[in-house]
Amino acid sequence: MKTMKIATALVLTLMLSGQVMAQDQKEQLVVPLSEPGKPYKLNIGLINGSIKVTTYEGKDVIIDVVIEKEEKKGDRKDNSGGMKRITAGNGMDVSATEKNNRINIQSESWKGNVNFTIKVPQTEATLKLSTVNNGDISVSNVNGEIEVSNVNGTITLTNVSGSVVANTVNGDVKANLKSIDPKAPMAFTTLNGNVDITFPVSLKANVKLKSDRGDIFSDFDMEADKNQPAVKKTNASGTYRINIESWVYGKIGGGGPELLMKNMNGNIYIRKAKG
Repeated sequence: MKTMKIATALVLTLMLSGQVMAQDQKEQLVVPLSEPGKPYKLNIGLINGSIKVTTYEGKDVIIDVVIEKEEKKGDRKDNSGGMKRITAGNGMDVSATEKNNRINIQSESWKGNVNFTIKVPQTEATLKLSTVNNGDISVSNVNGEIEVSNVNGTITLTNVSGSVVANTVNGDVKANLKSIDPKAPMAFTTLNGNVDITFPVSLKANVKLKSDRGDIFSDFDMEADKNQPAVKKTNASGTYRINIESWVYGKIGGGGPELLMKNMNGNIYIRKAKG
């Protein structure tokens, strides 16, 4: 008898609702990959909470979810006059879907923090991680393309390989790269915080650096671009505005793909890996 295998999307959904929690709620999702051992993509989008991703010696994606208990919102004047209270739930919805080695994880929670700790296989990965409030993002020992976005929190990448684009608004960006894709551009930016990146000693890059209210430090010898600063002229409502860009351009190791590092309030550190 011939067996026909039908590829369908694996949908795992947690509907986490109820009254105000007396303690943190913990759940776990185990997501099998359609093609274990092959490259995979992981996409996570949060509103409130943190994301931690690390590798392990396994073939599934294991997602541990911790939903923090909701803080009591102070004293409110009760004008109910004895009316019955109706609770519509706390809206703590978490879902994970997988299809063709593409995993999407989402949470639509607005009322509390949803924190993810995720174990992923050691095979090549493409990560796209984002959160907005009340959480940091950390990634450890992952090899592949890493894109990380935060708003109010830090970004920490430890012993990662491949290429990185990391951006936050309020927080530090810190990364330690074991090896890099020699052809891929990378960017590390924040508004308020330090940008502190450690690269392999073999780094080759065309660097573009800017720190409005901080200093720039480098362990690498950098051949500075001696061209004059770019001048931009704009005309709005008959008024001309001239702006001289304060970017620092240069080459490390003779040059290579673009390496952009930028912040406003904080320093930039370009470190060379030891050993």
